[in-house]
Amino acid sequence: MIGMRQAVVWMLGVAGCICMLAWSNGEALLQFTILLALMSVVLWQLRVFSPDRAHVCVLVLGDLGRSPRMTYHALSLSRHDYSVSLVGFRGSKLHKDVLCNSKIKIVPISEVAALKVGPRIFQYFTKVVVQAAQLCYILMKTGSPSYILLQNPPGLPSIAVTWLVCCIRRSNLIIDWHNYGYTIMSLTHGKQHPIVHLAKWYEKIFGRLADYSFCVTNAMKEDLRTNWHINTAVLTIPRYTVLMGSSCFYHYSAITLYDKPPSIFKETPLDIQHRLFMKLAEEYAPFKARTMSECSEVEKSVFTELDSRTGSVTHVQGRPALLISSTSWTEDEDFSILLRALEDFEQFINDGAQLPSLVCVITGKGPLKQYYNHLIEKLHFKHIQICTPWLEAEEYPLLLGSADLGVCLHKSSSGLDLPMKVVDMFGCCLPVCAIHFTCLHELVKHEENGLIFANSNELAEQLKMLFSDFPNVTSRLNRFRKNLQESKQLRWDESWDQTVLPVLKNP
Repeated sequence: MIGMRQAVVWMLGVAGCICMLAWSNGEALLQFTILLALMSVVLWQLRVFSPDRAHVCVLVLGDLGRSPRMTYHALSLSRHDYSVSLVGFRGSKLHKDVLCNSKIKIVPISEVAALKVGPRIFQYFTKVVVQAAQLCYILMKTGSPSYILLQNPPGLPSIAVTWLVCCIRRSNLIIDWHNYGYTIMSLTHGKQHPIVHLAKWYEKIFGRLADYSFCVTNAMKEDLRTNWHINTAVLTIPRYTVLMGSSCFYHYSAITLYDKPPSIFKETPLDIQHRLFMKLAEEYAPFKARTMSECSEVEKSVFTELDSRTGSVTHVQGRPALLISSTSWTEDEDFSILLRALEDFEQFINDGAQLPSLVCVITGKGPLKQYYNHLIEKLHFKHIQICTPWLEAEEYPLLLGSADLGVCLHKSSSGLDLPMKVVDMFGCCLPVCAIHFTCLHELVKHEENGLIFANSNELAEQLKMLFSDFPNVTSRLNRFRKNLQESKQLRWDESWDQTVLPVLKNP
């Protein structure tokens, strides 16, 4: 990339040409004024827009509390002494490790509501314009970071706005591809809707302007290479010709950065499990003990009991199995599959199968939560209880580390991303049943760390098989758990240091 010194020389050359033209016309005052103005602009840009190599902006046009991968980026950057501006919506509560980190500054942006007047396309266009103006204003106030690390999706209007700000600030733009925004939009509008076609065109054009790209699977990396022409060409664009008086030649780069669990995701000790269950029992009935303790010194939840005389915590005899799933309650997760499988599981027990009762916990927030809660209310189980809590950032890893089995219903809109919820479950050595899609094999190994199913009938049979000898330590469920314990899987910090840090150190 051409440096600032060359940009100054280029601008002074232009100023000289203008001045010579003005002088030849006898306009000495105009000559002096133009030269002074251009010199002022150059000096101002040298002072204000010189990137701070120790400053990185991490941007999410969404709820920061529900964007764990980007908060992990922020924590990793701070660990390497970068100052971080973490920009996004302040919705869900962030983890205390982020809130208490002196090197991370939270920069909130407001979520823009669409107008309720006019055609839908007009409402959407107005929202995008307002959001773009707000985002540009916020980014211009955050200083001059050496990099802006942007989550996509959502990329409209954030990719174009961020690229423009990077041109002005002389920052490098990194896009972290979690999925494609247009494929998510197609779930609501249909693949042939004009808005979806426009979003795809926008994402392809502006996505290729990034200096670097990270993605979550090798399948996505290959798709970016073959269909989006990212990481296949050297592009020559006068990126700063108008704004900065220089041009640059830069390479596209797509790098697979798999989601990995941070160290907070691990198996939860039994005493901490008990405290968590007792806390949840105050609000959610499925966690309450089924029977009262005969001894006043014994405190019980449905899963555990604490003997206050000895301080020992044990599992309750004949306890139910704890099944957990997490979701954003969106169209790419069909929870009717799980509900139908639970109906079959209930019928297995009614038909005489020796199976434990279940407590099914589905965590998360999202637009379809009310719809599925309405379906759950219509179910009348005798052996299964379902609750749908929203857990704080500190509680979620503890519950995963306390569960017996995880279920994942994430079905990628593009078929190219992997569910982070499974990554977190594996970090807690929690076996998983996951619904099949194209690149799931990059994460879930069938019959090794879990099972893959295609429909509700297969899921029901898998639940029956896995819980048939619960909680026997020789069960297949415990074999999967042991495989996860012995896998010595890479953690986020190690993966980030190997993959991202070299990019930042060698721009």
